[in-house]
Amino acid sequence: MHHGFSGVKESYLDRYGRFFSDAGLGVLVYDPRSLGESDGRVRQEIDPLQQLADFQDAVTYALTLPRVDPNRLGAWGSSYGGGIAIQAAALDQRIRCVVAQVPFLSGGAIWSQIPVEAREHLSKWFAAERSARAAGEKPMMLPVVAEDPDKTPCILATRDAWDWSMKTAAISPTWRNEVTVRSLELTFSFEPIAYIHRVAPRPLMLIGAEQDNLMPIEATRQALERVNGPKEFVSLACGHFAPYTECFDQSASAACRWFLKHFERPC
Repeated sequence: MHHGFSGVKESYLDRYGRFFSDAGLGVLVYDPRSLGESDGRVRQEIDPLQQLADFQDAVTYALTLPRVDPNRLGAWGSSYGGGIAIQAAALDQRIRCVVAQVPFLSGGAIWSQIPVEAREHLSKWFAAERSARAAGEKPMMLPVVAEDPDKTPCILATRDAWDWSMKTAAISPTWRNEVTVRSLELTFSFEPIAYIHRVAPRPLMLIGAEQDNLMPIEATRQALERVNGPKEFVSLACGHFAPYTECFDQSASAACRWFLKHFERPC
């Protein structure tokens, strides 16, 4: 299982893990490199390619555990982690079934929506940050969320992102409201949409949220049209963060049903 951008396992990911475990599935939950309790030389840095490699290492580790069936190994990811799960499955045939919830699909699509002047400003900022690092300076940091994004630039500049993050901060002592500036730069190069067709013929479920103002549901629906294998689209009547809370039962039940169906286990 892989959480969203900057998320750690205590931010409701353990709740999904218990739900799947109670249904008879084995679950591996971990903090991505540089976040939470995991190691990492540059703390709070989110590198999608490194996270992909680490996700595949997690698959390798899972296959060493007792009672793990290599023919029944699935990947679940949410938001940014949904993109990780999609691209990892596309590249790693050991993954036999996938569920991606409100998935991140294209950094390029987000970049193209940014005004030209702002893109030029960001490009100069990214270049300056790289030069500063090369000179031995500490990485520049940026908040993940802010109460007033107009006054404090941040990554997830929506009110529900702030509200959810503040709630989860109370139950996630290792979560930090900051990432490196390079994390933002690298996000714009992350393109799970380019790999999604390669998940087939393995089964893929995408879960979208109708009021999602971060990962629009129509883009998620259209992404699934690129897939020719077994697939299902689930629509939740909520926003981007509600699958962890108000819509948890619907999202977790749908994912669990998908795994049990394709692992030939009774629901």
